[in-house]
Parts: sequence; structure tokens; C-alpha cells
Amino acid sequence: ADQISEGLKKYGDLASDGRPILDCTAPQLVEEVMTVSGDNMVFPAHVWTPWFSLFGAFSGFDTVEDCYQDMTKHIHALETGLSSDPPMNWRLSKLDHYALLSNSDCHSFWPWRIGREANVFDLPDLTYNQLTSAIIDNDPERFKYTIETDPAYGKYHWTGHRNCKISLPPAEAIKFSNNCPVCRRKFTKGVEQRVEELADRPADYAPKDMPTYKRLLPLSEIICAVTGTNSPATQTIWKPYNQLIERFGDEYNVLIEAPLDAMAAVVDPAIAQAILRVREGTAKVTPGYDGVYGQLVLGIEPLKVKSKAAAVAKVQQKSMSDFW
Repeated sequence: ADQISEGLKKYGDLASDGRPILDCTAPQLVEEVMTVSGDNMVFPAHVWTPWFSLFGAFSGFDTVEDCYQDMTKHIHALETGLSSDPPMNWRLSKLDHYALLSNSDCHSFWPWRIGREANVFDLPDLTYNQLTSAIIDNDPERFKYTIETDPAYGKYHWTGHRNCKISLPPAEAIKFSNNCPVCRRKFTKGVEQRVEELADRPADYAPKDMPTYKRLLPLSEIICAVTGTNSPATQTIWKPYNQLIERFGDEYNVLIEAPLDAMAAVVDPAIAQAILRVREGTAKVTPGYDGVYGQLVLGIEPLKVKSKAAAVAKVQQKSMSDFW
């Protein structure tokens, strides 16, 4: 890591940000990393995000080769980002020989952002070489599956304009020539539309002998939807969250394995039922667009949760009769 940092620091201030901007080309970056060791692995992250990504609508390329040129031989995987998932990427035959990874936002300081997406491996030994070998071979016996958020949850899934609160699927956006009908400015083109532009396969295409995926949503977001809470940063969310973690060990176990009746014995049954619906893929997500996250829609009345402050206020509140 020190050697890589030493090689890259001439391109910019590596300490300036969790994702520093470097004044070099993509092939130069790969060459610098691979010069340190041929065992190093480089793969592009959130490859469909409109800005600063491999296939981005505003600043990207149409092929991996266009981006990495003679360094393409060192690229073995693509990280799909929140707004796309394996089925969307399977629609491009030119991506068949790349492993599709799903990583999380470790540069974010919000704890509920970490682990939203992940990669699941079954390795003889948990070593760097075993890990990279499973990725390079794209072997479903060792690289089992990815954990994906519903791509509609991502901030750039649909095309739209945040300021005018307009979001559209690809076909509808094209009808408006990708211009906002309210302000006439260009839409931020969504990932689904960008995939549609480059795809050469139908939406239901599924390859054989490839790592699979599980589609989930963060536990905190599910509890938010059930309680009608706007942000996970409240006791309303973390109390049932921690109760579930204490009972079942970790968030993935809650989301993937925990039985409905066992969860309902720990938290409100409505929360348990919502977790099951997300697990089974029956919950709906209103697509995100132009930097706005998608919203989980359960079609139920939010739980009426009273905060401790509200309860205290109610006890202390006097009526007019108290003064007569």
C-alpha cells in the first residue's frame, strides 16, 4: 500500500478526500499499481454512475477497452454500484468475462451506509491470493453471490431532475428528448437508461454458471419505511434495530435467515413482516433519480411511534382546567 501511495502521490493529494481526484488517465493509474506488483488488482467502482465512472452518461466510455486501452488486460472485475445489479449488467455481452462485484460506501461516515452491498465467497483459506483468484476466474463455486440493494434504491437509477421533482423511466425520458419539461434543462440521465443504450440483450437474460445475487435493503431503511421516519439517525430506528441484532447476531442474518415468528417476538410484527417482504422480493421501491435515493414502499400505514420526549411532554402538559 505504501508503494502504491508513493507512486500515485505525484498525481494529486491522496489525503484530500476518501476518493481523491488524481491528474492521470485510467491506463496510467492501472500501470502505476501493477508496476508495484503483478498480484495487485484494479477494478473500476460504481461503473454506471452518471459522473466520474466507466460507463457514466456524462463522462464515461462505451467499452472497457476505450477507457483502459492497453491496460485492459489487467481489469478482471467491475463494481456495479447501487443503481445497477447483475441482471442489468448481464444485458451487455461485452461484459461477460468480467466478474461483477458489489461493494459498499466505506468513505461515508454514516454507519448504516456500510455493508449495504457485499460479495460472498466460499474459500479454502481466506487469503489475498485465494480471493483474487476466485474473482479472476469468476468461479461460482468460490465466488458465490453478491448482496445487492434493489437498483431502484440507488440515487441515479431513473432519469430525472431533482429540483423539479421529476423522474422518468427510459422510454418516457426519451419522449422529452432528455430535457426537463418544467425548466427545459437537461435531465440527469439514469443508469437504467444508460444500460438500455449499450445493451445488446433483453432485460430477462440470465447467464449460466455465474455467481448469483441476493437483493436486499438495509435494515435501518426497512424500519424507517415501517415507522414513517425520514432518517435512520433516530432512536425510533435504532431501538428495534439493536434488538434484532442482539437476538440474531448481525444484520445479514436478520435480512436473510431470521424466521418471521422469531423476529416478531423481538420487534413489532409489522417490522418483521416488512423484512420478510424485502427478502422475498415482494416489496416495491420508488426509483431514485438525480441524487435522490429510492424509497421503499410497503403500502401500509406507518406505525405510530411515540418518542420519549413526546411522552414526557404529554405528562407535563397542563389543560385549561388546571388553572380554574
